[in-house]
Amino acid sequence: MIETESLILNKAVFSDWKDMYENVWSHPESAAYMTWNITTNEEDARIRIQKTIAFQKEHDTWLVYEKSTGRAIGFAGVGEIEPGVCQETGICLGPAYVGKGYGKQILQGLIRYCREELGAGEFVYSTRENNTASNRLAVSFGFTLVSSEIRTDSRNGHRYHYLQYRLKL
Repeated sequence: MIETESLILNKAVFSDWKDMYENVWSHPESAAYMTWNITTNEEDARIRIQKTIAFQKEHDTWLVYEKSTGRAIGFAGVGEIEPGVCQETGICLGPAYVGKGYGKQILQGLIRYCREELGAGEFVYSTRENNTASNRLAVSFGFTLVSSEIRTDSRNGHRYHYLQYRLKL
């Protein structure tokens, strides 16, 4: 579990399917910069939460819960890509929760977790060039842009610039 001022990052439970469906998974804008497709019905959301729970048993990924409501409003994760180097594996919030400073709290929590729990000395952050908010977040933390490559979105065939930032911890 990771705790911030306004959020708790914790493992999913089955009853989170409804919050995730209503707040995140059913919104095209939530998926815009990600690699997943939206969930279009409640039955698929129930199946998706079961897959999420199974995945989280083996990975450092969590749902993001708003402390004030207890609702699941997003997800985030990290992974060690080489000894002492961790990378975020995705940060996503539902559209109603963007612009509240939650992304900053999540990134701070992930960095702290990697430094304190995994002993990381470096953190890698990646985003699409046209994700303005994500790029601003990286710059605000002092990340250094280290690479840019053209990738193709497997969902729609559109090409985009994939940016990778690094931060010494």
